[in-house]
Amino acid sequence: MHADSWAIKAKQLGLRSRAVFKLEEILSKTKALKKGANIVLDIGSAPGGWSELIKSLSPPSQVFAIDLLEMDSIEGVSFFQEDIANINLIEEIHSLKYNFDLVISDLAPNLSGIRTVDEENIFELNILTLETALSYLKKDTGYFVMKTFQNSSLKKLRSKMEKSFQLVQTYKPAASKSKSGEIYLYGANPL
Repeated sequence: MHADSWAIKAKQLGLRSRAVFKLEEILSKTKALKKGANIVLDIGSAPGGWSELIKSLSPPSQVFAIDLLEMDSIEGVSFFQEDIANINLIEEIHSLKYNFDLVISDLAPNLSGIRTVDEENIFELNILTLETALSYLKKDTGYFVMKTFQNSSLKKLRSKMEKSFQLVQTYKPAASKSKSGEIYLYGANPL
């Protein structure tokens, strides 16, 4: 497989993935990561690039990461290998309900290649991620960044977000492959 310039740059910089550049661009544009200590939840964290970025941009931040897949440890990041559906069973995270400043998610289901099945799986996972974010973010002042895909469910997903946040924006970062249907939804200030 041909590595694009973003993947090459990530490798040269010793980063875990090219996805770091996507989050970095969104955070730069939205200012969602505040100066000082933040409490951040990284959903679908493996291989850990986003958690690593948060710690490099804001070293005093507390970062809690969750993924079904294994993730190599990162200093200052509390990682839990668990399904997002079971997040409320993780006491270290559950005890901070409604206290997170930022929830980030690069989560995506395994794709089957069957469009209708994949779109439904993406939508269900996005809704679970959105509901989780709303349960953990600070009311009125939290921020949310979530990967999703341009498909027939996007309008419905964005509508649900618009009912949940004061501000919702869509981003297609430069580091996203041009042929990829992936996009990122940003929500500010939960209602």
